Amino acid sequence: MSKVTQISHPLILHKLAFIRCKETGSKDFRELVEEVAMLMAYEVTRDMQLETVEIETPICITKCKMLAGKKVAIVPILRAGLGMVDGMLKLIPAAKVGHIGLYRDEKTLQPVEYFCKLPQDIQERDIIVTDPMLATGGSAIDAITLLKRRGAKYIRLMCLIAAPEGVKAVQESHPDVDIYVASVDEKLNEDGYIVPGLGDAGDRLFGTK
Repeated sequence: MSKVTQISHPLILHKLAFIRCKETGSKDFRELVEEVAMLMAYEVTRDMQLETVEIETPICITKCKMLAGKKVAIVPILRAGLGMVDGMLKLIPAAKVGHIGLYRDEKTLQPVEYFCKLPQDIQERDIIVTDPMLATGGSAIDAITLLKRRGAKYIRLMCLIAAPEGVKAVQESHPDVDIYVASVDEKLNEDGYIVPGLGDAGDRLFGTK
């Protein structure tokens, strides 16, 4: 079964409180989501492999640690997942960015794919799928399935908040994919929204209704 890591750093929890607040406007919401994604990236990348390299400082030659092995791809689930990309790129600027477009059918609550564009070497990369909200889990499950069909093997999922139902659904469908969240909330309501949640992340990021 996949591992669920709740990243409860004080700075993340502080910023998450403002993200949840309905009075927070789109500009501040975007900046806060970017900042939390950047802070979460420290934990999400904690187990990346290192190698020893020799460099010359202004004083002498020494050995240092640098990232080794597979390269990174950040794959946001459109459109809300885009809000987390820039924060992660500030820490991993060499990462490639793919895009998966899914929307939720309001009647069935099931995800519908409308766009997919990935790096050509996606099967060789460490992939971090981003989406601010893990509600029913449908979009995340479909996005991960789509990635696996294209040869991806090393995938982790990063969300700001999650419902227990969504976490369980992803674990059952993709037990090899670890999940990283800032908060596991109480539940889903009858409309499929996370409680207490933060509303519709896409609308709040981009000022739409």
